[in-house]
Amino acid sequence: MIGEKFTLLQYSVGGILGLIETGQFVIPEIQRPFVWKRSQVRDLIDSLYNGYPTGYIITWKNPDVKTKDGGTSNGKHVLIDGQQRVTALMAAIAGKEVLDEDFNLDRIKIAFNPLAVDDTKRFAVQDASHLKDKKWIPDISVVFKSDFNAFNFAIEYSKEHGIDPSIVNDMVNKLKGIANRQIGVIELDHTLEIDEVTEIFIRINSKGTALSQSDFVMSKMAADVEHGGNTLRKTVDYFCHLATKPEFFPQMLRDKDFQETPFAGKIKWLANDYENIYDPDYNDMLRVSFMHQFRRAKLADLVSLLSGRDFETKEFRDDIVESSYNKLSDGIQNFINEYHFKEFIKAIRGAGFISTKLLNSKMTLNFAYTLYWILLSDRSIPNEQVKRYVQKWFVLSTLTARYIGSPESVMDRDMRTITEKGFINFLTEVEASALSDTFWTVTLPQNLETSSINTPAFNTFIAAQVRLNYNSLLWDGEKVADLITISGDVHHIFPRAYLKANGVDNKTKYNQVANYIYLTPPVNKAISDNAPYIYFTQAKNQCQTKELVVGNICDEALLVTNLAENCIPENIAEMDVSSYDSFLIERRKLMAKLIEKYYKGL
Repeated sequence: MIGEKFTLLQYSVGGILGLIETGQFVIPEIQRPFVWKRSQVRDLIDSLYNGYPTGYIITWKNPDVKTKDGGTSNGKHVLIDGQQRVTALMAAIAGKEVLDEDFNLDRIKIAFNPLAVDDTKRFAVQDASHLKDKKWIPDISVVFKSDFNAFNFAIEYSKEHGIDPSIVNDMVNKLKGIANRQIGVIELDHTLEIDEVTEIFIRINSKGTALSQSDFVMSKMAADVEHGGNTLRKTVDYFCHLATKPEFFPQMLRDKDFQETPFAGKIKWLANDYENIYDPDYNDMLRVSFMHQFRRAKLADLVSLLSGRDFETKEFRDDIVESSYNKLSDGIQNFINEYHFKEFIKAIRGAGFISTKLLNSKMTLNFAYTLYWILLSDRSIPNEQVKRYVQKWFVLSTLTARYIGSPESVMDRDMRTITEKGFINFLTEVEASALSDTFWTVTLPQNLETSSINTPAFNTFIAAQVRLNYNSLLWDGEKVADLITISGDVHHIFPRAYLKANGVDNKTKYNQVANYIYLTPPVNKAISDNAPYIYFTQAKNQCQTKELVVGNICDEALLVTNLAENCIPENIAEMDVSSYDSFLIERRKLMAKLIEKYYKGL
């Protein structure tokens, strides 16, 4: 016993595989792709054969829960570290199929050469050569089967190769001895909080890899067949995989067990969906499903609820497990609903965020989708207003970086306040404090004082131009939206080469976002490295001459409108390098005013 929090034990390889076979040990990742390379499987078998240490595996015991009839249901052990090693053993020794990255079942076969002179070449990943060369046992899993007779094999093998059968017998028995090799198992007590489990994991794991709370949720789900957690887990995996890779759909159809569940038909629409504004991973999907159903934000709470924890009495009860899985199932079914998922995407795109280039916070998107479901169930808000409020909140939380930093705590507080006061009152209060006059006139221009193009303020500025259907600079008919999604790139209003040639050679200075603009290729080519006073004067003059030199605008009123839409100061045609600093200040103010106009018009 190392301490009350966990116990250090030794299990044989065969013992671990037996516990998995009987369901006492659960491998959460068994439904998910096996990420090890085949050569790593070979190396693991070689290490065990030679008696080298292979590291600890860590299990976390699910708590024993009280059942409705007053009895107790024993909790299983969930592997939270060592899944890949154990899965490799199941593949190579037990002959089990594993899932590749496309969820196809496949065998990983390790070949063994009893006569190898070079120890480094005793094991190999099976290929055609090992099937032809009789010196090799092409698949070591046959050696570990209960009906394998090592003595008879040694006799036959020795006849084939003219060697002493006792040598062959010794080599094969040494191979079979892998099943008796000891592996250290750290069993964590079920009373440990997630933070403690994570800390223990990081200290033991040599890579220092952190476990996310969603990893724990997925582990709990995979371990619970009785309440359908394993099916929910598979639904989450398949949905997230299809969302990013629709062509995976035929492979999913091969999973006959899943096809018989009610979830299969509800995610098949993803086979023809190539929208990428919101491609959730399992962390995103679990968060949204949990948050809008439980009105909590901390996934650690979901782990506890799926374990049956009563937060008041500290007991673990099966009725809480059952209720929690039912609510989570409802949340997941809401999340994957085709109509509502697409309506949410329409809301985000309708706010001007039409490209992943403009999105820099998954947490902000997650809460927006959570809010969508919360508002749908709010009878005080007409359904036709839901998307508008989701848009306003998404833009507000993007601009203020509300869910950056400690998102769980903020989201938890926000949902609690929405429940207490109602969303409209909550929104009004937040707008008054977070979007004051000072924010629009001071804070936002300051936030635009950056060289980072992927900043919330600049992304929102571009989204505002998209939402308002504005033309790109000096080109009538080519919208900013067109350039973002099709052919345009961001360029400098004061050309970089011009600034550097005139002494502004600090990258942070000439790459200010207030100096950025989306341009059509013809406009960018016409501007070249000219000073603003040159090409903007050309743009003004062509309104008189009607001879196009830069862009395609030859109407003075249209030019004035175009400059305003792109937040270009009116005196731009008089500006050279000496005006650069004042230009940046003025344009930041204009950009902030445009964002304010856009937000208040949502």
